[in-house]
Amino acid sequence: MRRLPTFLLITSLALLGLATTGCAPQSVLPFAAEVDDPDYRRGKELLRMGREADALKTFLKVIDQRGGAAAESHLEAGILYHKHIKDPISAIYHYRRYRELRPNTEQSRLVLQSIEACIREFARTLPAQPMDNQVDRTDMMDAIDRLQRENLQIKEQLTAARAAILDSSRPTAATGATAAGDGAFSLNSTPMAEPSQGGYAPGGATSLEYSAPVGVVPVPTPTQPLILTPSAPAPAPRTGPSASTNQATAPAASGVRRHVVAKGDTLQSISMRYYGTRSRFRDIYAANRDVMPNESTLRLGMELKIPQ
Repeated sequence: MRRLPTFLLITSLALLGLATTGCAPQSVLPFAAEVDDPDYRRGKELLRMGREADALKTFLKVIDQRGGAAAESHLEAGILYHKHIKDPISAIYHYRRYRELRPNTEQSRLVLQSIEACIREFARTLPAQPMDNQVDRTDMMDAIDRLQRENLQIKEQLTAARAAILDSSRPTAATGATAAGDGAFSLNSTPMAEPSQGGYAPGGATSLEYSAPVGVVPVPTPTQPLILTPSAPAPAPRTGPSASTNQATAPAASGVRRHVVAKGDTLQSISMRYYGTRSRFRDIYAANRDVMPNESTLRLGMELKIPQ
């Protein structure tokens, strides 16, 4: 009678061991390969049928069943979010999970490129569009540089044209000054008759006034009568060419400033000093080409003209 409980105890222990052994494969044995999982195969089949939304749900189910350790399902989900759902944030998550599970594969390097593409696509959805603005900013800077170069060329051409005009007008002014060197003439006339025998016959009212310097007695010519005006030490009449010439050149002479080059001076710094901007350095260079072969030939003590 005492052995029966012992027998029953041994039998109970054996049954308990068998029960424990029978349950062990379900809790500790690893899953089958992911590509052999029925749900994974079902997701691939749905993809072939063009049912992307149902396929995505199936791959997410596989990921959930395997506790996230489903690299192939993460990859398929990332592609679906990226290409079909147009959700770059979710695609980046699944792409990164794939790289964590398969870090050393060739596919992992390709997935990295897909992650970068998703980041760019997400950046384009932002209000400021930082990626596009960077490209636009580079193009804008190139356009600004090109416009500045063209502007400087136009300024050089304008300065050269002004210098050419001044050079062409100087002989005329000099001729007028030479004619007025011995005195000042004032000629008021109406149409005259045709010249006859080397002179002008009075065909209309002609009045020629001449102011000679002190001590000089004008001699009238036989072919052109002169009306003499008494000379005096007073200044020459304002109507003469010399007076108008002096009035025209005085402001120009007084409007030119001079600058002596000191240590550390550049054309840009001189432009900033006199104009408040560095962009007019070429105006200074154009006004001093007689002493500056090029823009970099600044020497200590050089005297530069600073135009207005």
